[in-house]
Amino acid sequence: MTATITVVTPEGDRRELTADPGAVLRDVLLAAELSPHGRYARTVNCGGRGICATCGVRLGGEPTPEHWHDDLADRFGYPRLSCQLRVRDGMVVRLLDKRVWGGRKSGRDRDGSSEG
Repeated sequence: MTATITVVTPEGDRRELTADPGAVLRDVLLAAELSPHGRYARTVNCGGRGICATCGVRLGGEPTPEHWHDDLADRFGYPRLSCQLRVRDGMVVRLLDKRVWGGRKSGRDRDGSSEG
């Protein structure tokens, strides 16, 4: 059984990926050559340990946080760490334009959709 993930790039392009349910999202993105990291953090990051906060993504459908950092990000509107998220079928992932580290947003995106 595989899960289908829709990835939206900062430019607005959409890609459909398939992966094993429960796989680490960061690993799936990197294997598909879709980096969740900004330009500088591609080579300097924590390697998926959940401590550098450079692999943040926005999610559609906001799954329940399972990691302490993910819970705080969800609660305060920060990007969710892809290294701490598990793939689930139907997941929508928006990669961020990371010219600036982090980036907190309000509950509504410019297009009126709920962020996650």
